[in-house]
Amino acid sequence: MALGNLRDLYQQVILEHYKKPQHRGVAVPTHRSQRGHNPSCGDTIELTVTLELDGAGDRIEAVKFEGEGCAISMASVDLMAGAVRGKTIAEALEMVQRFQQMMKGEAEFPKEQKKLNVMQGVAQFPVRIKCANLGWHALRAALESVEPPAAGFISNEDE
Repeated sequence: MALGNLRDLYQQVILEHYKKPQHRGVAVPTHRSQRGHNPSCGDTIELTVTLELDGAGDRIEAVKFEGEGCAISMASVDLMAGAVRGKTIAEALEMVQRFQQMMKGEAEFPKEQKKLNVMQGVAQFPVRIKCANLGWHALRAALESVEPPAAGFISNEDE
C-alpha cells in the first residue's frame, strides 16, 4: 500500500473513532477512575475502569470515558479502551509504555494489537503527541492507584 493511501486509512480510522466512539460512557461498577487534562489544547477526559473481581481482581473488564477534545485525543482514548479490555493490569501498563515509546518513534504494537498503530502518524507532529497520550496517562494513573483519585485532574503538561 502506498504511503499516501496508508496515511489516508489512518486518518479515516481516527475520524471514525472520534465521530462514533465505542467506549464513551461510564464503566459500572467503577473500581478505578481518573480525570485527565491537556492544558496545551484543552482536552479533558474522565476515565472509569471496571475490574473483574473474581480471583485476583486484576483483569480489566471495561474502560469507558467521558470528555471533550480533539479528534486525536478522543480517538486515542477510544482505541485504548478497546485494546485493554480483558488484559491484566500489568499487561495494560506494558501497553501504556509501548504506546508512549511509539509516540517517540521507538516502537509499534505487535500484530494482535495492530489497530493501535494507526496512532503512529501522530509522532510526526510533536505538538499533538500530548493529545494522543492523554488517555494513556489517565489509564496509568487509574491502574497504579488503589485509592480513589484526588480531586482534580492529572496533566500531561510536563511531557
